[in-house]
This record gives sequence, C-alpha cells and structure tokens, in this order.
Amino acid sequence: MRLTPKQQAFCDYYIEKGNATEAAKKAGYSEKTAKVIGTENLSKPYLQEYIQKRLEEISSERIADAEEVLMYLTKVIRREELENVVVTVKSSRSWYDDKGKKNTEEVEEPQIVQIPSRLSDSNKAAELLGKRHMMWTEKKEVSITVPTFVDDIPVTEDE
Repeated sequence: MRLTPKQQAFCDYYIEKGNATEAAKKAGYSEKTAKVIGTENLSKPYLQEYIQKRLEEISSERIADAEEVLMYLTKVIRREELENVVVTVKSSRSWYDDKGKKNTEEVEEPQIVQIPSRLSDSNKAAELLGKRHMMWTEKKEVSITVPTFVDDIPVTEDE
C-alpha cells in the first residue's frame, strides 16, 4: 500500500524521535488528535513495515560489514591509511624598523599533517587479520588409547 505524504512524514519523524505523539504533531496532524493518530498509525501493518525497512536501511548504512573491516585492516597493514597529526611549525620573521634596528619575531603555528599509520597500528591490524584467517592456531596431535571393556564373565545362577 502506498503511503500518503503525512504518513511517510509521521514514520520518518517517529524513527527520529521515538515518540508517536510528537511524530504525529510534526507530520502535520492536529494537536488534539496527535496521540490517537500516533497510536493508530503504529498499529497499521504497512506503516510498521515501512518503519522496519527504514531502520534496516539506516542500520546497514551506519555499520561496517565484514568486508569493509577487512579492507580497512589491510590498508592499515600496508600503511596506506593516513593519520592526521597536529604539529607545531616555528617560523621567524625579520624586519628593520625606522631607526635601522633589526627586529625578529618568532611565530608558532599549529598545522595538520597527514602521516602513514604507526607501526604499532600496522602490527595490531596484522594480528587481527591473522586471527581472522586462523594463522596462529596451534595444532597439537594427541593420541589417546581408549580401554575396551569386554563382558565375558559368565552369569551364574547364584547371582
């Protein structure tokens, strides 16, 4: 079923606010009926379906999937991932005043510089990828002799 613009606005505001009454007011329903309309809208299956679909879309956009994580770790290992670092750059400026005296002024300016990821970050990423590919699992061979019990004692009539 196709949603009306008001219903779609209600659903979007409901996702944002989490309050049906507030969402109904923001979507353009009257103040007097907002509470009833909000409850009514949430009971409609096609609106519930729309809200659920939108929540899944939002969730999938925000959360990195496994492939994205593996690609990021690989970039860190190869030191392709750049890190922003603030450095202080010192510079000096000289000039002569009206009397011919030389004046020098030193200025410190913060600048953002991009550098490759640190070696410790690379090592940690390599460790995580290694664990993912089970490269560090220890394989131990264990041989166990299992005793076999044979019930070859005849049963006597006394027992």
